[in-house]
Amino acid sequence: MPVTVLLVDDEPLVRAGLRAVLEAQPDIEVVGEAADGAAVIPLVRQLRPDVVAMDVRMPLLDGIEATRAVLRTVPEPPKILVVTTFENDEYVYEALRAGADGFLLKRARPAEIVHAVRLVAEGESLLFPASVRQLAAEYGDGGGNLEARAAMERAALTGREAEVLRLMARGLSNAEIARRLVVGTETVKSHVSSVLAKLGARDRTQAVIAAYESGFVAPG
Repeated sequence: MPVTVLLVDDEPLVRAGLRAVLEAQPDIEVVGEAADGAAVIPLVRQLRPDVVAMDVRMPLLDGIEATRAVLRTVPEPPKILVVTTFENDEYVYEALRAGADGFLLKRARPAEIVHAVRLVAEGESLLFPASVRQLAAEYGDGGGNLEARAAMERAALTGREAEVLRLMARGLSNAEIARRLVVGTETVKSHVSSVLAKLGARDRTQAVIAAYESGFVAPG
């Protein structure tokens, strides 16, 4: 089955460009478009896309609030990939904190766009880990987020789970973590699932953000 994508951007040319790039791939299908975040929830409910590629800044409802709304109201919500003009942008970090699974630059090359959609859909690796680390260093709380620290303490990760979380923060995929720890991929998947459950994180991006904000992993 192809990865289905909903495009949300107030610029028609951006939507047209993304559609052209994505629909050139045999395993990706663009199932709909919207010009503002306010239209996202009904379209997500109607079309059930695997991924929403959504502009972080829009006139009525921006990508941050639209992300929160989707995750709050839609059962089994899609992966959310925020699309932005600027990489080092506080809006991007706020979107990640709100629950977005990754971000994509509008100037990205076609191959990078396709890779981002596939990676986010698979959910087994962190998209642009170095950039996420830089965003956390600049806009995060530097380990001083008391709520995040308390949640990390309550999680009581085992030694192996803690090791897996640190490797997740470095951007390693499940397969790469398995090779690093000399264990099976299914074992890593089990550890990742346990880490997410203990942290109350919907995916590895949110787990990594929590790791940075709690000071469990230093973003520098």
